[in-house]
Amino acid sequence: MISVVIPVFNEGSNVRKIYSELLRVMGTLKYDYEVIFVDDGSRDNSLEMVHEIAAEQPNIYYIEFSRNFGHQYALKAGMDVARGNCVITLDCDLQHPPDLIPKLVKLWEDGFDVVYTIREDDPSLSLFKRKSSTYFYTVMNKLSNMDIEKGAADFRLMDRSVVDVFTKFGESDLFIRGLVKWMGFKQTSVRYFPHPRFSGKSKYSLARMLTFAFKGITSFSTKPLIVTGYLGIIFFLISLIYLPYALISYFTGQAVSGWTSIIMTVIFFGGLQLLMLGIIGLYLGRVVVQGKGRPHYVIRTTNHPAVVKANYAYTEG
Repeated sequence: MISVVIPVFNEGSNVRKIYSELLRVMGTLKYDYEVIFVDDGSRDNSLEMVHEIAAEQPNIYYIEFSRNFGHQYALKAGMDVARGNCVITLDCDLQHPPDLIPKLVKLWEDGFDVVYTIREDDPSLSLFKRKSSTYFYTVMNKLSNMDIEKGAADFRLMDRSVVDVFTKFGESDLFIRGLVKWMGFKQTSVRYFPHPRFSGKSKYSLARMLTFAFKGITSFSTKPLIVTGYLGIIFFLISLIYLPYALISYFTGQAVSGWTSIIMTVIFFGGLQLLMLGIIGLYLGRVVVQGKGRPHYVIRTTNHPAVVKANYAYTEG
């Protein structure tokens, strides 16, 4: 059996369309399948649309979060309950083309444990968004010990053995692209051109993209902390070099009183200290959140039989 996990956040106008596309594509395969829609706190009619589809087909399931927990946690919730021999994840907006699924399945049948997709550059995107994506992967790879390809997407197929390992992770800040790459196994990639959104607007604002970038970097690298330490050493040494000069200037009467140099020095070193504290704060915050041991998400309602009441707080739907 194949499990298909689809996170949903305010995608009411897309739910029926992606369901019909999946129905067409999955019908060409020789496997039974289940589709799990994970509603991530939608404020439109997304959940109602999923309820309608679930009432029509016995292999369509839904998970409703009690609030918006985020795209990565919606993916994890679906994988936590998926029962298939492999699990395919894709977005609801149809930019991840369902027609690519048979190719992913074929590579899985050929022996690959993970088949992930790489998005080709979309010329319709703004120059800023394309460049920022390039810079993100460049910085991410420089600061970590992994090599995540530019354009790597959350449209992927994972074998049951990989999913079983992934669901045991207890990290509080998920960056699934990095985790999948970190796990290893036998992996291959497939390139695709993103389709235009069927309806609605992208949920990834600049603020969300920056948050996602910080989460990815701090999840897999301590190099920012190392860089912070080196900066501290460098400027400490500079201060030691500057100290004799300042003392000699004072005792020889060559010191020139003035506020400009003082202000510039205070601003520079003050800004540097705030930057260092901010980096340390990011890591400290992750430790605090992880230490609380809270669940990654809370399920309000679901019709999936694999959800055990003892493990999740939810209300019967």
